[in-house]
Amino acid sequence: MMNREMYEKRMKDEKEKRELVKNDPYRLAYHIQPPMGWLNDPNGLCQIDGTYHIYYQYSPFEPKGGTKLWGHYTTKDFIRFQEHEPFLFADTRADERGVYSGSAFVEDGTIYFFYTGNVKLFDRDDYDYCNNGREQNTILVTSQDGFHHTEKEWLLKNSDYPQDMSTHVRDPKILKRKDTYYMVLGARDQDSHGLLLIYSSKDLRHWSLFDRLSIPDFGYMWECPDLFELDGELFLVFSPQGLEAQGLEYRNVYQTGYCKLELDFDTMEYQFGPFIELDRGFDYYAPQSFLDEQGRRIQFGWMGMGDAPYTNEPTLKYEWQHAFTIPRQLRAKEGRLYQTPLKELEALRNEKKEFSFENFSYAPETKQFELDIHFDHSKPFVLHLNEDIQLSFDGSILSLSMKESGYGRDMRGIELDAIEDLQIFIDASSIEIFVNDGYTVFSSRAYPKEGWKLSLETEARGTIVYYALNKIEVSDGD
Repeated sequence: MMNREMYEKRMKDEKEKRELVKNDPYRLAYHIQPPMGWLNDPNGLCQIDGTYHIYYQYSPFEPKGGTKLWGHYTTKDFIRFQEHEPFLFADTRADERGVYSGSAFVEDGTIYFFYTGNVKLFDRDDYDYCNNGREQNTILVTSQDGFHHTEKEWLLKNSDYPQDMSTHVRDPKILKRKDTYYMVLGARDQDSHGLLLIYSSKDLRHWSLFDRLSIPDFGYMWECPDLFELDGELFLVFSPQGLEAQGLEYRNVYQTGYCKLELDFDTMEYQFGPFIELDRGFDYYAPQSFLDEQGRRIQFGWMGMGDAPYTNEPTLKYEWQHAFTIPRQLRAKEGRLYQTPLKELEALRNEKKEFSFENFSYAPETKQFELDIHFDHSKPFVLHLNEDIQLSFDGSILSLSMKESGYGRDMRGIELDAIEDLQIFIDASSIEIFVNDGYTVFSSRAYPKEGWKLSLETEARGTIVYYALNKIEVSDGD
């Protein structure tokens, strides 16, 4: 358990640790990251009265993870941010082992926050990881401003889920259709099959089981479901665990992707389209999206990966770990989700340089920059980002490979017929590569020892635009 009083007392004793974090040369310049400690899933993303609220899984004092709170940033423009004290604490019987992942639903000037309260009953003789001695409670708080919230309401507990469920049911997300609200929860049954539970409600407080959706033999657990409509189509984004690698597919220890979903809310008939990985990099999991006041569907992902065989050892030395991806706008095109960097990020651009492909070689003076690369005709290429980090295309496979700078990261790739354009965002210890107008993306952490050194080998012709990027501004908002 960690309530506000415990947090504030501990924080007074950890000021030196926060100063250590600030001195890390791999500290990111334009990504959301923890002030110190550990960050993972984005939570409760929303906009109200012009202000974006960004909450996140936060273990402030343990860079390898511990009791989870909800950290909190706000912004109006994605350039200037304010850091706030944690929004939710693990301070009740229903969430004593952590305020786990959840989401926000905004209606009539009120934000409804739904999340999973985690309880582990270690003192029970039958405690195990899956089926006994663990509670996953669905909890609601509401807020008018995103800073203050009502008392916690315990909506669903283990006995409210189907009897064949394991103790892994979590990560609520809300979708409204007509006059009915639907809550989706990721789940694992007692036979270790992943699935989606859907509950329905007329008032956001009283919920009954509506349906359960699954794909046969598709992982043992589905985490962080995000069900939404975009351009008249219904999509389910989720993170299945337990998929075996198939060539270039499913190479991470856990996956994140989406299916186009045909779901009749009257007959409860459904059909999943193909599962498509959202990001082909090493570090991407548990994304969450929301609809802003302009009608854009904006998504953040966790630029990390649980239980990975590779590490972030350089930042652990400075008492912090992980970050979010840059914010992305989702668009639907021909039944597929495209991801593009949020337009507001263009305000970070500073120095601009233009190059042709011929003999391109450049060593940026800054650790954070953007490359916009356009090919006149698609041909094989090798783009060196550093001496041991390269992006290459052989005419059919685009791959990102690393050696020492990857701290265990090796190669990820995807089959593509052609490369038309690349938009690459480099920060002090991160890479995000948007391919063919956001058709696919590679996101990864990386730790080059001698900075970034760019060069291109290709017979293709085209243009490269380089932008040095400013840092986002982060101030104390409390």
